[in-house]
Amino acid sequence: MKEQYLYQLKLIPSLLNEDNWTERENEIVKEHFHMLQDLCEQGIVMMAGRTLVMEESGFGIVILEVDTEEEAKEIMKSDPAVKHGVMTATLFPYRVALFRDSKR
Repeated sequence: MKEQYLYQLKLIPSLLNEDNWTERENEIVKEHFHMLQDLCEQGIVMMAGRTLVMEESGFGIVILEVDTEEEAKEIMKSDPAVKHGVMTATLFPYRVALFRDSKR
């Protein structure tokens, strides 16, 4: 049976001010999104999203379904937003208790 993990993403503090964003950060976030799309298509990412506030309390989450914690850590560390220092990430063991059918 696969294990589930959640990694929480937080923008680095300087990027909470949108005036500090450059083309570099925009490209990295595009790579981050494309990576998550690919993992979703592979059945690894169950869900990903973010809060809609650009302040310290804002965050994003990625819920993974993988074989091991090590695999979850590798995915999190290879996320372009984490790897290139745009976001910090923290991994948590997780279990989805309820999930609404998206066809609704």
